[in-house]
Amino acid sequence: MRMKWIGKLIGGLLGAVALGPIGAALGVLLGHQFDEHSDELQAGLSAGEDLVAIGERFFRATFRVMGYLAKADGRVSELEISAARAVMGDLRLDVPQVREAIACFTAGKLPGFDLGSELAALRRACRGRPDLLRVFLEIQIRAALAGNNLEGPVRPHVGRIAAALGVSRLELAHIEAVLRIQRGGFRPGEARGAGAAARDRSLEEAYSVLETTAGASNEEVIKAYRRQLHHHHPDKLKANGLPESMMAHAKQRTQQIIEAYELIRERRGMT
Repeated sequence: MRMKWIGKLIGGLLGAVALGPIGAALGVLLGHQFDEHSDELQAGLSAGEDLVAIGERFFRATFRVMGYLAKADGRVSELEISAARAVMGDLRLDVPQVREAIACFTAGKLPGFDLGSELAALRRACRGRPDLLRVFLEIQIRAALAGNNLEGPVRPHVGRIAAALGVSRLELAHIEAVLRIQRGGFRPGEARGAGAAARDRSLEEAYSVLETTAGASNEEVIKAYRRQLHHHHPDKLKANGLPESMMAHAKQRTQQIIEAYELIRERRGMT
């Protein structure tokens, strides 16, 4: 029992010291992992070093890979720099963290950057936590969409990153579709007063958000809705280690799923 609260304390303290808000949230995850494997980790000090290393790996890999993708076509545009800055703002990084993120972004742009090794190390660090890898990929796609709309060599690079992280092509396509819908401003309430074409487009987007089709039965739609909520609910993601600074992203996705289901339910006359 004593090892349980020690794990939580170590996770929280080391995360906060290492990486501020991001590290604190990751520290909770790592403290839980410490709890689960306390018999093997009673040596203590080496486990603490691992906690710091995993948090740093996730943080640095995020901006190194982002820099790599920005330079994929040979140059980094002002729009791509602005996209990276927007991510830093969304994560609410403090001044030292922003400096570190910029340094990592710059390192990722260098000709000698080894993408394969970076991704392999990240996957090892996040072993058993696929939700963290999905969030990592979502951040990369979000920045790439804002930076150059996934055009040119960026798209095949993103495909290789997804494969290296164990994300299928189908799941990658769904992530991109949902993020594009978010960027376009999915507002089913406005669609109700719009023309037929706009209503049909919103309904099609709603099915895409739930990862189902218009040909699905009502029962299948309900199952798809519950499945998406299960995968994206902020509480579940937080329990799996999603950093606190990324909770806004999770809440937006949950709201998008709920609005999509309500639109489909209304159009089908489901009770």
